[in-house]
Amino acid sequence: MRILFVHERFGAFGGAEANVLATAAELKARGHTVGILHGPYTGKGEAAWLNTFQHRFPFGWGGKPATELAACESFQPELIYLHKLPDLEMLESLLDSGTPIIRMVHDHDLYCMRSYKYNYFTRHICERALSPSCIFPCGAFIARDRDGAFPLKWVSYTAKIRELELNRRCERLIVATRFMKNELLRNRFDSNKIEIHPPVPPSGDASWGSSFSDANYIIYAGQIIRGKGVDVLLESLALVKVPFTCLIFGDGDHRPFCERLSRKLGLANRVFFKGFVPPEEIAISCREASVAVVSSVWPEPFGAVGLEAMRFGLPVVAFDAGGIKDWLIDGRNGFLVPWMDRAAFAARVEDLLGDKAQARQMGERGRQSVAEQYEFSEYISGLEQLFARVVGEPAFAAVA
Repeated sequence: MRILFVHERFGAFGGAEANVLATAAELKARGHTVGILHGPYTGKGEAAWLNTFQHRFPFGWGGKPATELAACESFQPELIYLHKLPDLEMLESLLDSGTPIIRMVHDHDLYCMRSYKYNYFTRHICERALSPSCIFPCGAFIARDRDGAFPLKWVSYTAKIRELELNRRCERLIVATRFMKNELLRNRFDSNKIEIHPPVPPSGDASWGSSFSDANYIIYAGQIIRGKGVDVLLESLALVKVPFTCLIFGDGDHRPFCERLSRKLGLANRVFFKGFVPPEEIAISCREASVAVVSSVWPEPFGAVGLEAMRFGLPVVAFDAGGIKDWLIDGRNGFLVPWMDRAAFAARVEDLLGDKAQARQMGERGRQSVAEQYEFSEYISGLEQLFARVVGEPAFAAVA
């Protein structure tokens, strides 16, 4: 099958980009032809993307969709696998192309004007559908601009409504968790079009288990942005009474604040910010760790980083936010802590550092559950089956 991926970036950045690359690489290995219609380059990890996508069609924001889409007509896709695309003119052009479109909903951008589904000031998780309440009292028409020269940007409510209407035209929408499915249902998407396919990471070396060394390493891996709660993690770690070393892998605009907070809390000799590093380096550290932490305070759509940690036999401590409870079972493969409860988070981390037998047992349960329920090859096979069903539907089979 000829599959055209569509995404707003090209290169490594976050979880969505990791999923795009891993999925495309495996589909290509299985004999499918993959191409990509993409936005700006990230400057990170692009070699792997260039190797995977021989058919590349870049576009620029605010360009002419007809002109840019004409560039990839020669690819003649049988299916469009849409990931993130805020350009509504291009989205509408894709929908009008007659090629079936399956949309992977990675996060809350689709139905939240702020994109992260929690109040910026209180950090309380929002449980409303997109509505005029997003304008008042939420005030979501003003949002942070992480990419522009000015720190704030205007967000159009009418454009967001149009985006929802356009996305409802997709043949299927893929989500990672029951939480995400419920968010789409809340926003009046057709239940029959929504399928749950958790975007699990590729399987690593099964022999790479943690040694649970006496160094008491704690691992955090992910973006350092406000919604990921690294500041809350630091405030929690300041309450931990046993010795530990926390390695924080990742980068983001909240990192300078978190580094200052770490020093203020007296954690400078126990918490180390390692920046963006290749997955292989994180894997080496996981082999010596005792616990992985997921400190997200926004409603995490999935939290694949937790599954990656469990592949190494590590127990996970996380706040109960969003879809994490789909894979983290409290007391079995780690601890699910009440949202923003710093004292409880610290206590659970301390429990695992102080009882390595319990940590090992939970870690092994996690490794087993990942192997049984979140196997990468089965995830790709599920996508293949879905793609074949959609392409084979009467409306498209007749065209083919």
